[in-house]
Amino acid sequence: MPKVYLLDYVAGNVRSLVNAIEKVGYTVEWIREPADVAKADKLILPGVGHFGHCLSQFEQGGYVEPIREHIKSGKPFMGICVGLQALFESSEEDPNVKGFGIIPGQLVKFDDSTKSVPHIGWNSANTSKGNEVTRESLFGLNPSSKYYYVHSYAAPYRKGYYEADGWSVATARYGEEEFVGAIAKDNIFATQFHPEKSGIAGLRVLKAFLDGTRLDTLKEQPSLATSKEGLTRRVIACLDVRTNDAGDLVVTKGDQYDVREKEGVDAGGQVRNLGKPVDMARKYYEQGSDEVTFLNITSFRNCPLADLPMLEILRRTAETVFVPLTIGGGIRDSVDTDGTKVSALEVAKLYFKSGADKVSIGSDAVTAAEEYEAAGKKLSGQTAIETISNAYGRQAVVVSVDPKRIYVRSPEETPHRTIKTKFPGPNGEEYCWYQCTIKGGREGRDFDVHQLVSAVEAMGAGEILLNCIDKDGSNSGFDLELISTVKETIKIPVIASSGAGNPAHFAEVFEKTTTDAALGAGMFHRGEYTVKQVKDYLESEGLMVRRFEEEL
Repeated sequence: MPKVYLLDYVAGNVRSLVNAIEKVGYTVEWIREPADVAKADKLILPGVGHFGHCLSQFEQGGYVEPIREHIKSGKPFMGICVGLQALFESSEEDPNVKGFGIIPGQLVKFDDSTKSVPHIGWNSANTSKGNEVTRESLFGLNPSSKYYYVHSYAAPYRKGYYEADGWSVATARYGEEEFVGAIAKDNIFATQFHPEKSGIAGLRVLKAFLDGTRLDTLKEQPSLATSKEGLTRRVIACLDVRTNDAGDLVVTKGDQYDVREKEGVDAGGQVRNLGKPVDMARKYYEQGSDEVTFLNITSFRNCPLADLPMLEILRRTAETVFVPLTIGGGIRDSVDTDGTKVSALEVAKLYFKSGADKVSIGSDAVTAAEEYEAAGKKLSGQTAIETISNAYGRQAVVVSVDPKRIYVRSPEETPHRTIKTKFPGPNGEEYCWYQCTIKGGREGRDFDVHQLVSAVEAMGAGEILLNCIDKDGSNSGFDLELISTVKETIKIPVIASSGAGNPAHFAEVFEKTTTDAALGAGMFHRGEYTVKQVKDYLESEGLMVRRFEEEL
């Protein structure tokens, strides 16, 4: 098979990009030192994380000039995410570090006064401008398709600015801000989105670049004339994974975190087995799930490096599932069975190398937040959130929050931040505060959800997975009051979780809160509803969603 060359440096989940390249018929050769760049005919520069950190790595590694020479030679070059940002002159993220200067302009941070930052989710890369819809495709881009973005800084689009210098541009909108989603000129093509995590639409873009198909004509599609720019409503499938009594990893689902069967002659208190993780992840991907989350709820607790089955599940899933994968469970400093100390960063690195795009941190985030508060809100620089975020970017770190309601008669009864609830407590209490828990909800802390989410945002978390113990397994809908009060507290995206029982619950949470995504589990696992049915319902309610594309 023909080859494409990848630059080998810390770039998060490069495994997914390799899988995507192989899927479209190419093999990967690694560039491990600057001298290797000269032998590359096609070169891809992937990247995630901090602009200054990544560009400094290129400079220190001696890659900047070889990359410039490759581009000047006219050989095909593709940049992805930070690989696109590196082509610009500079970025507000680190004004003291220079970019390659190939594209004029500076990247700026999104305005977070009216929307969440980072910008995470499925958005457009539209080559059509004004009211005219063109059927000319730039490297396989389609105005009716959606692509996966995850970034805080972007190149603002100014009509005619880049075009005057010979660049072709595809744009996206986040709120009122229009920015560069993809850009091309001569032998250069770069995307702010991640094609390897953008499903079939992204694979089509990769294939077009590798095949050298710069311009093509799109097939006649009714959706072209009605395609809308902007961020879609994100629907996520979550799989709780644990070992059953036979030692196999299975997908399970509990009621308020109790995953053992309670009824039936043959149940015998066995772990509820709802299916095989890899097969179910693939099924949800094909139904149109925008992300897949694995929460490893039992293993990887005491022996990180020996938890090979979960790593293998990630590797196998990433071979066929081309949307973001999140993994949670045991992301903390540990000691291996041979006495070797293993940092949370090293554990996360194992997951990223196996195919994860994000890691989810739970109980340890509560402990770290308590210590942050006790230290006068001073960062230590040593927590799992900080070390992973500094190395891979805040978009790679999700904090999973497990609060439960504590009812009080008045706000004066507790030092914690309360809300007046529409759902009174067992003794008619009209107020409640949300207590943080650890150890899978088994232990409550004298710490509330507002303290926690504010602390982890300051530490560098990029997203909150907001569970609710009271709603878990209830099929009664999301806790809208909890979601609203957390969204008022922080600027980073929030994923609503716990309580979804039917498609209407997803529409309700999107219409009545400003949540950035919504997650389902049991209703999908039990086959009561599919991800597609949820999206069909959302669309019928006038909400924009991403559709699964079948043809490459």
